[in-house]
Amino acid sequence: MVSASRMRRAQTRVAEARPYAEHIRGIVADISGRSGASSHPLMEQRDVQNVAIVTLTPDRGLAGALVTNINRETMHLIKRVQQPVRVVAVGRKGAGFAARARLNLVGQFTGLGDRPTIADIAPIARQVLDDYESGAVDTVYLVYAQFISTLRQQAKSVQLLPVQPPEESESTGPWSYEPDNPQAVLSQLLPAYVEFIIYQAMLEAIASEHSARMIAMSSATDNALELIDEYTLLANKARQAEVTKEISEISGAAEALRTG
Repeated sequence: MVSASRMRRAQTRVAEARPYAEHIRGIVADISGRSGASSHPLMEQRDVQNVAIVTLTPDRGLAGALVTNINRETMHLIKRVQQPVRVVAVGRKGAGFAARARLNLVGQFTGLGDRPTIADIAPIARQVLDDYESGAVDTVYLVYAQFISTLRQQAKSVQLLPVQPPEESESTGPWSYEPDNPQAVLSQLLPAYVEFIIYQAMLEAIASEHSARMIAMSSATDNALELIDEYTLLANKARQAEVTKEISEISGAAEALRTG
């Protein structure tokens, strides 16, 4: 019941964030197509030598296979990139997995709660942006649980850096910018874009977490009730068998006394 209440609030926050996400994707898609935009440092393609992966996992368990699926997607991504990987874990479950798997854990953020703000996400975005701009990593991926429906959550990995302009967006212009210089606009826009992509993924992850936990706890409750019914039936059968045995013994003894 607690997870159901939290899930509804989390779903509302996801729905409220999506229109803003569409608008900022539309702006990035539009301005990236203008002359000189592709030369921005956060959009330049490099030879990949080092990779960073930001994993978004819950702080707590009891969410069915959700955590396992996210960790499995992280390992699949590591195998695909085939380059040295640095992990930034958001959530205790991801940090614990990185430690057990002996991954290069370079950052850990926990205790963000069910209602993180952009200010809470800013340190995460700042770390990956600093690592990318300094050349410590050449590409950054984000792994999280995408909220599809109450019954379905999907572990997903997306490229965070270098920024890949959306091929299409539901939000269209025409857009006008001040100043009329793509580089100047992108210098302010792209860090905010990266920050919001992480924030939206965090909202999706929280909604997925509470949905998965609600389903897992519902299944656990149903299984417990089934076990209670089965064990109650077995106990009743055992008690009846014992009573029948005692009656038979008493009847047999009485018959023996009568005939003796």
